[in-house]
Amino acid sequence: MTKVLVIGANGSVGRHVVASLTEGGHEVRALVRDPARSVLPAGVEAVRGDLAVPESLEPALAGGVEAVYLMWPGLPVQPRVVESIARHAKRVVYLSADVPDLADDEPAVIFHQEIERLIRRSGLSWTFVRAIDFAGNLLAWADQVREGVVRWPYGQARRSLVHERDIADVAVRALTEDGHDGARYVVTGPESLAHAELARIIGEELGVAVRWEELAPETAREQLTAAWGNAGFVESRLRAWESFTREPERVTDTVERVLGRPPRDFRSWVRDHAADFR
Repeated sequence: MTKVLVIGANGSVGRHVVASLTEGGHEVRALVRDPARSVLPAGVEAVRGDLAVPESLEPALAGGVEAVYLMWPGLPVQPRVVESIARHAKRVVYLSADVPDLADDEPAVIFHQEIERLIRRSGLSWTFVRAIDFAGNLLAWADQVREGVVRWPYGQARRSLVHERDIADVAVRALTEDGHDGARYVVTGPESLAHAELARIIGEELGVAVRWEELAPETAREQLTAAWGNAGFVESRLRAWESFTREPERVTDTVERVLGRPPRDFRSWVRDHAADFR
């Protein structure tokens, strides 16, 4: 059995990583900001720590931690975090995004690339779980679904959104089995579905009528910038969605190859989150 530190234990993926590791009989330690307020499975040790304060990781890593699941929540990159992990553990599984490798002298476009580069240089055995957009991001539609109409741009953008539990299952395999060192796993759902089709499926699974209303990109740009507060990120999303109207977001066989089963489909994700939409 492996002793694993889970960084991001309360996240949408991390909580499933914790649960699966615990069910598998592994010793699990969770890095959390406030142990008193964390809800974790029985037997999981909660240790206070914060990625923004690298030295706070030392107690969590001490005492025989062999593997680390690392989720980075968009904070400024702290090289000392990776250095601390490398001093104590043998293996790290990093929840990344679908990004190209970064050359040694190349500036990062997104922070995931910078963290991956630090990990590659660390001497650790590593696996990158590069997840396509989470199906969970569609919970942003919940208020609109309750109103019966989803207003969003690019209704014909075809997406291969992935269930967070599939991401977690791939990460757990990499944490607890040999044979995943140096792997860059791009994890997707089983098929590409258009935005408008995703809205229709949500309605069908909830048993309610949900209508699609196309939102002009200019209007979406204004609304999403106000909501998300990051004009550059909004612009990158709009460009990506527009491109998916011409070429669907890619679908990989990673889940089946690593886990020996097909990925969960979008309908199963909606059923798992029906209460969130209601």
